[in-house]
Parts: sequence; structure tokens; C-alpha cells
Amino acid sequence: QVQLVESGGGSVQAGGSLRLSCAASGDTYYRRTYMGWFRQAPGKEREGVAAISRAGVSTTYADSVKGRFTISQDSAKNTIFLQMNSLKPEDTAMYYCAASVWSSAGLTKDNYVYWGQGTQVTVSS
Repeated sequence: QVQLVESGGGSVQAGGSLRLSCAASGDTYYRRTYMGWFRQAPGKEREGVAAISRAGVSTTYADSVKGRFTISQDSAKNTIFLQMNSLKPEDTAMYYCAASVWSSAGLTKDNYVYWGQGTQVTVSS
């Protein structure tokens, strides 16, 4: 099992920045071959935002966040981060951290087995 705990959400004005963190615990080495950030706005489907391979070699981003968001990790601390810059009101959502046992999970939410409880990000115009 893998437990995921997100932090760092909050309210900012458009153009601002936030940094989300996700701490993983439990059987992390074998079960988190890929980790990702997803978001879900009210009335919308959960969508992939960014993902990173365990070694950190491969990263993937949704087109809507490319150039603004950066995913990174601290392997020693089993923690991943999502640096969000130039935030827009349409980035407002609950952000979830997820872990996959698949080596090429990408941004497909069905490839992810473990999920955190989420952290709210609200961007005002």
C-alpha cells in the first residue's frame, strides 16, 4: 500500500504562484513507478496535469499547463512537487496526487491506483 498526503493549496490571484507537495509513505519503491498530479473542477472530469517517472527522467504535462507548471521530486524524501506559476482562474480545482504501478502511466487516471485526499487551489481574477 501507498499513502499519499498533499499540501500547499490555497487561494491566489491570477498571475500568482503556488507550490503543491505530495508526501508518499508505505511500500513506495515498488508501487510508485509513476506519480502524477490530477485536478478536478466542480462538474468536470478529473484530468491529468503532470506526471513524473520514478527516476525523474520522464515528465509529461497537459497542454493547458505546459510552460507554467513544473513537476519535480525529492526521491530521498518520497515527495513530489508541482510548481504552478502564472495561475489562471481556470486552474481552480481540487488537486490530487496519485501513484501508479505502471512504468508508463502518463496522464491517464485509470492507470493510477493510489490517490491522496486532494488540496484545493482557487485562483481569482
